[in-house]
Amino acid sequence: MTLNCRGRLVDLSTPKIMGIINATPDSFYSKSRVATSNDLKIRIEQMIEDGVDIIDIGAYSSRPNAEHISQEEELNRLLPLVEFIKKEYPNLLVSIDTFRAKVADECIQRGAELINDISGGQIEDELLEVIANKEVPYILMHMRGTPQTMMQYTQYEHLANELLLYFSKGIQKAKKAGIKDVIIDPGFGFSKTLEQNYQLLNNLELLNSLEAPLLIGISRKSMISKALNTTAEKSLNGTTALHMIALSKGAKILRVHDVKEAVECVKLHQLLNSSNP
Repeated sequence: MTLNCRGRLVDLSTPKIMGIINATPDSFYSKSRVATSNDLKIRIEQMIEDGVDIIDIGAYSSRPNAEHISQEEELNRLLPLVEFIKKEYPNLLVSIDTFRAKVADECIQRGAELINDISGGQIEDELLEVIANKEVPYILMHMRGTPQTMMQYTQYEHLANELLLYFSKGIQKAKKAGIKDVIIDPGFGFSKTLEQNYQLLNNLELLNSLEAPLLIGISRKSMISKALNTTAEKSLNGTTALHMIALSKGAKILRVHDVKEAVECVKLHQLLNSSNP
């Protein structure tokens, strides 16, 4: 299983690590935020040293009840960071966390190689056209509503089956638009209760039937901190425990705040698999 990132083939036979960088003042984990080019440089160089494969940059906070910002503000936050990264670290793969077509287009023009869409193409239809025309991989996430309303939509008859149908339709729509590489993200924490998040993780292998690379974003989320009665800052151990479970169920990309620990998790998982006779 490979991804074509603007001519660069990424082999997913070994799961990859996507490091999170937030150009937002209100993301739920403060240490993922960058405010200056110096902050960005320090964080990226640490991620590179720790073994990161892809950097995912977001400028629109998607935590529950997050403040809505304009397209112009999102671009103002993102473009300087993309330009800086591509100038200083031209070989580093960059993913852009956005649901807006113009934002995706502008960032790809400046060198970004992937688009990470929390809306699953449900907010701006033009986004799929941009991604197809630019020939970059598309991360299709499951969410109902918007970040402002998503926790009003947590009623499911059968969660795993409904996600299978959602992704089947989403992949078909993306392929029809001309997108070649589609990655699926179950959207832990998005339109799902605490119990539903664990139900989904427990049945994660069902999504492998879609034959699309599976991205998992559970790093330091409230599904961990609430379950352990702690904070995002103290949720690294819980994150690593769930990462190993996700890998055992077929995850190909881990989207994380803590690159070093995730890389170690992948190495141990690979060793565990290679020990089978």
